[in-house]
Amino acid sequence: MQNHRQSGTRPPHSTPRVLIVTPEVTFVPSGMGPGSRSICARAGGLGDICAAEIHALYERGIDVHLAMPNYRNVFKNSTHPLPGLDIPQRQRNLPENRIHLAEDRSFYYHPKLFMDTGGESVRIALSFQREVINRIIPEVQPDLIHCFDWMSGLIPAMARQCGIASLFTFYRLDAPQLLLSTIEERGIDAAAFWRTCFYERLPESYEETRNTNPVDLLTTGVFAATMVAALSPTYLAALTNGQGHLARPGLRDELKRKMAAGQLGAVLPVPDSSFHPATDRALLRSFGPETHFAGKLYNKLQLQETLGLRMDSTAPVCFWPTRLDGSRPGCRMMVALLDDILRRYQDQRLQLVFVADGDYRAPLAEKIARLGAGDRAAVADFDARRYRLAYGGSDFVLMPLRLDPCALPCRIGQRYGALPIAFDAGAIHDCTTHLDWNTGQGNGFLFRYFDATGFLWAIDQAMAFYRQPPEIRAREVERVMQASLAQVNSDEAIDGIVALYSRTLAGGPVQFTPDSGDHDRIAA
Repeated sequence: MQNHRQSGTRPPHSTPRVLIVTPEVTFVPSGMGPGSRSICARAGGLGDICAAEIHALYERGIDVHLAMPNYRNVFKNSTHPLPGLDIPQRQRNLPENRIHLAEDRSFYYHPKLFMDTGGESVRIALSFQREVINRIIPEVQPDLIHCFDWMSGLIPAMARQCGIASLFTFYRLDAPQLLLSTIEERGIDAAAFWRTCFYERLPESYEETRNTNPVDLLTTGVFAATMVAALSPTYLAALTNGQGHLARPGLRDELKRKMAAGQLGAVLPVPDSSFHPATDRALLRSFGPETHFAGKLYNKLQLQETLGLRMDSTAPVCFWPTRLDGSRPGCRMMVALLDDILRRYQDQRLQLVFVADGDYRAPLAEKIARLGAGDRAAVADFDARRYRLAYGGSDFVLMPLRLDPCALPCRIGQRYGALPIAFDAGAIHDCTTHLDWNTGQGNGFLFRYFDATGFLWAIDQAMAFYRQPPEIRAREVERVMQASLAQVNSDEAIDGIVALYSRTLAGGPVQFTPDSGDHDRIAA
């Protein structure tokens, strides 16, 4: 591919044009292109992060474009992803389409998304990147490409070879390794940028490397990008110091190299502004910090009725908001302890709610059925409206994740008065401290030793809190909600992203001036 900066096909942009490349997004602002309200493809938290960033950049008038796969079946089933919510149509049509869907049969007919590292996801990733490299980048001619996670890991390598600035945000640590020959079989001319890829061992030549030396897709993104971003400073520190064994040696070393070169940063994402219990129309009854006690009771009953649980407004409800991924130790621990948890807190009538997709969804549902616990535990496919109702109707958010790269569910739960029960590591450490209702400090329940004993201890603490008199619980939840709603500043978060963009474009156009014309606020 020819370097678009030298091709003479267009004059320089007056302000930087940003192309966001992501395999998933919750949905995009109305007005970004035809059918933008129906663009909804989410496998996990990454989709929420991308959506919030795209919304914020677009609302600022930044020239932002989106490249993602055309998941036809997913979009067809998500024509109205949030029924009943207020998603205002924009009054002004944009002068060009900012949504660029990659086209390939490999992702046309998937009914839902599972972003693992298996063969089907690899085929999707390669087909997606082929379309971005061969068609979308020449069409958009971006000044900066912002890539998310391993499914876009080859894009920074191509961009570096062509002289295009790139920012790579990594999320998951697991990623496949593929031979150049495999990549090229999917229509990607890897020979044009093979030198900017990261391999299992030091390559000698293209011919020697092509069929014998695998490319690491995640580490290639880190290695080749102009700048690299993490979603949590604590998570980043864990990968580059004492807990570096959690990442593959090549990835850990590349992160350290980027850090030493001043090319590594961390920006804490914040929940989209639509995650607000006072305005969220997915809830049966909206509420604020002062009115949460009654509001959450109504939403709890609605949640229980929707999922077939025993109707009981006084039962504590724990909500699992993340993907049921069997590769994650916390997910496996949750499934293994399910019967112990239900038995341990039977007298308190504890209920468990899972609104998530993933490969462990079926085993979990089978175990609930085998235990005859359908009135106390329910697992449902991810649905945007049900997902939000679960925050509004639950008392606690379950996050026993060993090293979570992004703790958005904890932050959202705190906004809705659902306190996290979580492992004190990674991004969770950035936003959650252990609650002490006697001193009025803390906003969740943390365990520091990642095992069944630690997890059950944290649930014990949460149940002890739930047994406190209603006035004490109401006081503490109100305090947590008020602090969460006051502290989360989406403007500061997007300022951090724009600052990273400016650093990435050092020596190029760095003044992000909003487009002319008014941009309405977006409700997601």
